[in-house]
Amino acid sequence: MSGHSKWATIKRKKGETDAHRGKIFTKLGREIVIAVKQGGGADPSTNAKLKDVIAKAKAANLPNDNIARSIKKASGEGDNSNYEEITYEGYGPGGVAVICECTTDNRNRTAGDLRHYFDKFGGNLGQSGCVSYMFNKKGVIVIEKNSKINEDTLMMEALEAGAEDFNTEDDCYEILTAQADFSVVREALEAKGYEFLQAEVSMIPNLMTKLTDPEQIKQMDKLIEILEDLDDISNVYHSWEQEEEEDEE
Repeated sequence: MSGHSKWATIKRKKGETDAHRGKIFTKLGREIVIAVKQGGGADPSTNAKLKDVIAKAKAANLPNDNIARSIKKASGEGDNSNYEEITYEGYGPGGVAVICECTTDNRNRTAGDLRHYFDKFGGNLGQSGCVSYMFNKKGVIVIEKNSKINEDTLMMEALEAGAEDFNTEDDCYEILTAQADFSVVREALEAKGYEFLQAEVSMIPNLMTKLTDPEQIKQMDKLIEILEDLDDISNVYHSWEQEEEEDEE
């Protein structure tokens, strides 16, 4: 698994969060609503899905008041929101595999938007299952490096809790888990006082695709930017192997 989920990608995500905080918070609010309605109620101690979404929201710095408000909204009798989770798959320019996890109240609108932008930037929206076989669902926990954290201790605690892999990047530690073990590992590290830059189940590509054509690189970058900015899209995963200098631009 090493190398498939780099800090540069997380750094980009963090930058997007800083630039579009309100939009990110709105998306997380939708995920909380769905977790309450579909996961088994408003109590995170008995609703594992809600517990994981709350951890993801806290890693993104969603205020506790916003979290509580979203839970209350989803639990209220007057809530008429009808969101559903849908996953779309396709190819970006140069055959890059792309997966879009969506939270929407209008699947026709969402599908139309995705088809439009895939076509516009040199890709195409595919059928369900066309690229998902190229990815594995893994828990991803990212912890920022600081002087208070001992790398060997963190690695030992993560592996003892059930983590599959431990990677050290320039600015952070990255812990990968099996999907089924994510909550257990996250809670074990949380209990030891660790704070997360990222804590969620992600789609990790098995094989990366490198683009060399400047126009395809430009199109792929724009496609990801547009997709991540769409209100209906919660998460975008792809197999594009970006150069470090491209990530940092």
